[in-house]
Amino acid sequence: MAIPYNKLRVQVDLNAIRHNYRQLSTGSGNTFAVVKADAYGHGLIPVARALAEEGADTFAVGTVGEAVHLRESGCTGRILSLLGPVDSDDYAALAPQRIIPFVGNWEQLVRLKETAAQNATPESPLEISLKFDTGMARLGFHLEDVPRLLSVLTDAPGLKPVMASSHLATADEPDNWAFAREQGDIFQAVLDALRHGGLDVEGNLANTAGILAHGTLHHQGRRAGIGLYGCNPFAGTEHESLGAELRPAMEVTAPVVEVHPLAKGRSVSYGCTWKAPRDCVVAIVATGYADAYSRGLSNRGSMCLNGTRVPIAGRVCMQLTAVDVTDLAESGHGVQVGDQVHLLGGRGPGKITPEELADWWGTITYEVFCLLGLNPKEYR
Repeated sequence: MAIPYNKLRVQVDLNAIRHNYRQLSTGSGNTFAVVKADAYGHGLIPVARALAEEGADTFAVGTVGEAVHLRESGCTGRILSLLGPVDSDDYAALAPQRIIPFVGNWEQLVRLKETAAQNATPESPLEISLKFDTGMARLGFHLEDVPRLLSVLTDAPGLKPVMASSHLATADEPDNWAFAREQGDIFQAVLDALRHGGLDVEGNLANTAGILAHGTLHHQGRRAGIGLYGCNPFAGTEHESLGAELRPAMEVTAPVVEVHPLAKGRSVSYGCTWKAPRDCVVAIVATGYADAYSRGLSNRGSMCLNGTRVPIAGRVCMQLTAVDVTDLAESGHGVQVGDQVHLLGGRGPGKITPEELADWWGTITYEVFCLLGLNPKEYR
């Protein structure tokens, strides 16, 4: 929790995350639970515990430090560090905490070989996942590196490659699925070369979109990420039905702290960027960009109050945001100080979906979750 002193609250439905894991676990391959970045803002430890109870036995986090935190919470499953070791503390933590790092460059491999020589044995080796770049052009070895990798690993008895991994760049873009298939072909060639060289490795390539739409890319492991938290990577496309059963797990609320009339032509908030088009009623909500509710939402999008959408009026401030509640007031639904307003989620026709909020925000659902998840969380 990084923002403790505010009134915004994040509610996380762990049963929704359990449901989503079950949905993503149908079909071939073991489903890894991707809980990096504090479980995409949903809370690393509560989410991992719920998923372990649901049957998950492999968890993927970002940094080695996050992996250590998860292990020390009592997690007994396999823990992957997708970033892999970066500094000396990271390398030192791998063996004692039984963390499987992604390894994607020669410098990491050399240091891991040295680490294993000091902390591991052939009987109890340091397990690693070899990371390959199949088209993302971000991190990883390449297909042509396999012969050298096999040679280096032959001289590193303390290291045990148990996985080979890569990341898909366009699995969630139906117009660009050809690139995903190209990546799949390259990754299969990597697996064939590694196995021909004597390495018995599990392959994992598919992300949520890959799980839902690309059965040929499942291999022995699939990494379920954004889908665990209820976001459909194909929302708004002709393939939306593939993720239609996923349930959003995060709701975000904040209280109304003021309600008052605003005469036609009068403005509200900094810069006078919104003027009342008629005699209005505005409610002031205790949230703003200090609570990771983006200033980019100024004059854009809505909140949900009593099942009805109320548009944001004027600029989002540091800890306050105005909404136009005139239609609610005129319909006889009173708006009072203390009412809880949904920034995300809600009930009835006014419910705010993660995809809608991300669109108004000018970003993606991943960022919405990670930022709003910095606020105090409650679980149900």
